[in-house]
Amino acid sequence: MAGVARKKLQGVTVYNKKKAFKGYTLITPFWWQDEVYLIDMEGRVVQFWKLPLRPGDVAFLLDNGNLFYPARFDNNFWNEFIGGSGSDLLEVDWDNNIVWKYRDLYTHHTMCRLKNGNTMILRFVPMPLDISNKVKGGRPGTEADGKMMWTDGLHEITPEGEIVWKWLAYEHLDTELDCICPLESRFEWTHCNTVKEFDNGDILLSFRVTNTIVKIDRKTGEVKWRWGRGEVYHQHDPSILDNGNILLFDNGCHREDSYLSYSRVIEVDPSTNRIVWEYKDNPPTEFYSALCSSAQRLSNGNTLINECDFGRSFEVTREGELVWEYVSPFYTTIIGSAMMENSELGKNNMVHRSTRYAPDFPGFKGKDLNSDKWKMLNAVYGPKTFAKT
Repeated sequence: MAGVARKKLQGVTVYNKKKAFKGYTLITPFWWQDEVYLIDMEGRVVQFWKLPLRPGDVAFLLDNGNLFYPARFDNNFWNEFIGGSGSDLLEVDWDNNIVWKYRDLYTHHTMCRLKNGNTMILRFVPMPLDISNKVKGGRPGTEADGKMMWTDGLHEITPEGEIVWKWLAYEHLDTELDCICPLESRFEWTHCNTVKEFDNGDILLSFRVTNTIVKIDRKTGEVKWRWGRGEVYHQHDPSILDNGNILLFDNGCHREDSYLSYSRVIEVDPSTNRIVWEYKDNPPTEFYSALCSSAQRLSNGNTLINECDFGRSFEVTREGELVWEYVSPFYTTIIGSAMMENSELGKNNMVHRSTRYAPDFPGFKGKDLNSDKWKMLNAVYGPKTFAKT
């Protein structure tokens, strides 16, 4: 963080063994790579997946130890749309074998394995023109084909692939309240990037281009709680904490409350709509990621933060002290996309999300987490590789 002299440019640059939450961190490189890495606290690779299809965009470990992720399906329209994969949903075991697959070419971003064993998936859906015309905000004339807009839907599917529940954003959102950021395209209304399940079965969603997170009533589909307008800007990865609060990554691009662009991580109390905890840098612009990113509250009270644009994952205490930092050494070249107007992101080490798993995580039972298994990988990317400066 600001004021911390980095001894290395990549790998683990900070590690306070007394204060950091010990475990293993899953690193999902951004968009154009087909590898996922599990590293220890020193930055050694302890597990590696060379995936049959590249993630689009995140990967998770399930309690059975399998890796669960949406996979980009090549030669599909959505490959030209950043954040949209047009995908197979894949579950692969520790040895990279596909054990479950579900295909829906309209899925995107992420999914959620529900407590009942079903899976909730995000989908692109076309909007009726009469509703599209009522949506406020966005840059005029940027609709698909000059008039049509896309939005989000949900499907709950069983392990056998049966659809047992559906939800459509345009049936339940408010065209007056849920306005698109004026600097964003009208190609889509909502751009959902997160789906999570509450204990009672309700659903938490994050709509990036309207700067809102919402709680969906599982029985009626109606919005029970809406928050974020004027508070967060193009947020990602809200999660439900044990105390009922919501933790999220406020990316901070297109801020209305500042001429500066900066990111922060916040915890909001839904009962009061007040922010009860915040992490940002000093000066704020030292911490900024316009794309993706994530935040995870660890069981010791620390927070693991992923700053996508710079491939940086770091852990802070409640007081904001930096106790662990890892800069991804996994580089690739990303070509442009339709959403980014064919911009060239070039060679980079961007990481969509990082997740810390405790040593007693059920999925690790019986698994080999010895880094010696990956000697060649660690010879290239391990902690001994990066010289001190």
